[in-house]
Parts: sequence; C-alpha cells; structure tokens
Amino acid sequence: MIRDIISDKTSLFGQGAHTELRAQENTAVSVVINNGNTVTNQREVISGVSARVLKNGVCGFASDAEYSESAVARVLRAADENASFLDRRISKKKPLPSVSERGEFSDRVDFSLAEQKRYVDFSRELDSYISDKYPQLASRRVVVKCDSMEKLLITSDAYNAHTTLPRSYVYLLFEVQTKDKGPVNLMKVLGGFGGFDDNFTTPDSLYEEIDAFYERVMQKREGVYAEAGLKTCILGGALTGMLAHEAVGHTVEADLVLGGSVAAHNLGRRVASELVNLADFAHTAYGERTPLPVYVDDEGVLCQDTKIIENGILTGYMNNLESAEHFNMRATGNARAFSYSDEPLIRMRNTAVLAGDSKLEEMIESVKDGYYLTDTNNGQADTSGEFMFGVCMGYEIKNGRLGRPILDTTISGVAFDMLKTVDMVGDKMEWLSSGMCGKKQPMPVGLGGPAIRCKVTMGGK
Repeated sequence: MIRDIISDKTSLFGQGAHTELRAQENTAVSVVINNGNTVTNQREVISGVSARVLKNGVCGFASDAEYSESAVARVLRAADENASFLDRRISKKKPLPSVSERGEFSDRVDFSLAEQKRYVDFSRELDSYISDKYPQLASRRVVVKCDSMEKLLITSDAYNAHTTLPRSYVYLLFEVQTKDKGPVNLMKVLGGFGGFDDNFTTPDSLYEEIDAFYERVMQKREGVYAEAGLKTCILGGALTGMLAHEAVGHTVEADLVLGGSVAAHNLGRRVASELVNLADFAHTAYGERTPLPVYVDDEGVLCQDTKIIENGILTGYMNNLESAEHFNMRATGNARAFSYSDEPLIRMRNTAVLAGDSKLEEMIESVKDGYYLTDTNNGQADTSGEFMFGVCMGYEIKNGRLGRPILDTTISGVAFDMLKTVDMVGDKMEWLSSGMCGKKQPMPVGLGGPAIRCKVTMGGK
C-alpha cells in the first residue's frame, strides 16, 4: 500500500493552473513452466511520484523514482517550471479546460502479492496434472501472471483519488502434432480482476476447465482450412471485442482523431448498421463491474461511460481535458498513465459492442454457408479502420448447423464498412481483460461484446 505523503502538499501547488500530483506503485509477477521446466520466475515492483501542470494550454511534467518529501517538492517545482518555460515560447494562451466536479474517491482494494513460492508451486502442480493426464501433447506451457497499479492522486481542482487495479491470470498453451497439417496449438486464459487468491484457490479447481480445453485442442487437430473470400460469419464475443478495441476504439481516441483518423470526418454520420451500439465503459456495465473498472482517471476526472456509436451513428470520441475542450465534448475520464513516470494519454478502459436481442442458436441457424469464429490470438488495425485479426478457433456453418472446426486463419476488412453489414447482434456479452494495449505505453484494458453476424473477408490456406 502506498504511504500517503502527498495529500498535505497542495500548499506547494502554483496558482492559476491545473495541477496533478500522483504517487504510484506497479507490481508484477510472472511464472512460466514450459514442458516441465521453469523458464521464467520474475517479480517486479516499480514506484515513484510525478507532477503535471497545465498552464495556458501547455503542459509541464516531471517525475522521480524516489518517493520522499523532498522528491515530491522537486517534481512539483520542476513541472511548474517546465510549464512556464513552454508557456513563454509557445504562447497558446488558451483558457484552462474546465473540470466539472471536485471530490474525494477511493476504491482501494486490499491487495498484496503472495510469496513467490505460491505462484511457482501452483504452476508446477498444474503442469504435472497436464503432463500425467495428456502425455500425447507435443508441447505444453503454463503461465501465471499477476499485476497491479495502485495510485494516489491529488489535484488542484478536480477529484482526489486512491485506486487499485489488480488482475491475475493463468494461461494454458497446448500444442499437438498432426500427420499432414503440422503442429496445431491453442491458448486458454483463466482469471480476471483481483488478486491471485481472489481468482484461484487450489490447482484442482481448474482441472475441469483444463480437460474441456484439451478436448477443444483435439477438435482443432481434426480441423480443415477455411475457404478464402467474402463470407457470412458470426464473430464470437472475443472477435467482436477485438474489433471494438483495435479497429474502432483507436480511431476515436481524440488525439488520433486530431492526427487524421477515419473518425475525424465521420462524427454524426452512419458508420454501422442501426443494430450496432458501442461504448467505452468506465466501471459498470449491465449492472456489474467491468473487467477492469476505472473510477477516476489520472487528470482527476470522475469516470463515466463514453458513448461512441449509437444505433449505427458515430456520436462521440474518447477525450482528455484538453481535447474535450477542443471538441466541445464532456471529458468522461479517459486520461490514463501506466507508470509513475508516464504522462496521462487518452486511453480506452472497457471498450465493447453492446448486446442485442438475437440468440446464438438463431444466428447459427440463419447461416446457410459460412463460419462461426470463436477465438483470436492477435489483431492489428490502423487509423483508417482497416484491420486484420488472427482467428485460432472456429467452425464451419453448413445449412444452419455447426460443422467441422477450422485451422488458423485471418479475417480482414475496414471497420466502418464491415459494421454496416451487421444484421444480427447476440444477447450475451463476453469480456476479455488479460492483454495490454500498446499505444506509446502499455495499459491494461478490457474489451468485449456479443456475437454478431456480418460479412467479412476470410483468409484461406
């Protein structure tokens, strides 16, 4: 837990400027067992303090790895001097962005890393179970990862906050050999928000899921290559979430909009079918906590959901204070920094397509010849919305019935074109939160959505 030595330092804040003082500690644990061998056993703690001053439309920032009374005074003084230096030379002379609310907020979770032996022993016991029960696997890997971001934020004119964002996961990677198609592999992720002991009790509690995962890998071993071309596909929630984050979410981050993304000239226009709604959720969705809840951002803005697409119309961007002022929009808490030494950037939190009212069974029955795509292992997109995602598990659909599994393939397209082909939206959400978004600095994010039926270009053999 961060020791509070910054709450009483507001007397050191300069006058007439928005000031943020942030103490932060990031923790991370990683254990990797590869075919019975421990190849990674790592534990890391990074902490420090930073200050940011917005003055006349320019920003001064400073940070220090030392967390002490003198370091706090130094970063405040340096940030103010940096802002004054830029103000004299850039002369923007813009009014300060308005902060609508002030207050105090805490969602600090009681979180601490367990002894390293706990993670290693857990991983080894899982690996032993897999090795003993499934010797026909060509390769196996068990990975335990836990991380947390604890922040103490004090501001001049916005929210003060003490927040913790812990998450913990077990990754399973299995590979089998085939006679004529080479190796076939698949990954399974277990866990989510919270500490390791919040998500995992004993290794044997995961055995049932491991067994089910192994059966999926063996199904995939019998898979066929997809037929290339424009196809009617049902994207499972994992693919829908990847689309929401990579191909749409980044295009509507206001700094990238200002840089010329496809969203720059589409505000208020139709970019998807009327069945598509998309939002960046702050901390609650459908009455439940999102995978990675963010309550106050690193500018001290109280977080709210950001509406992006409503009934197919592009209605908003994700902003920080400065861009919200530029676009005459409300800042809803999208400024996030990964480490104490990072400045807040416009970042996603939990970006998702909203659920519709179609049952998955009905969606499958409606497809005469196409594919149901369930798992993805990677994805990339650019600011034009053009995307390509890897598909590592899926099934043929023939005459309304699921057919053979398919081997690794890709889907590609342009998001705002592809979304206009959506004609069915599922009624159940699927969330993912185990990855990091890599925009300039890493950031834990959540993404998700329901199954959607659409037209998309499939890769072949």
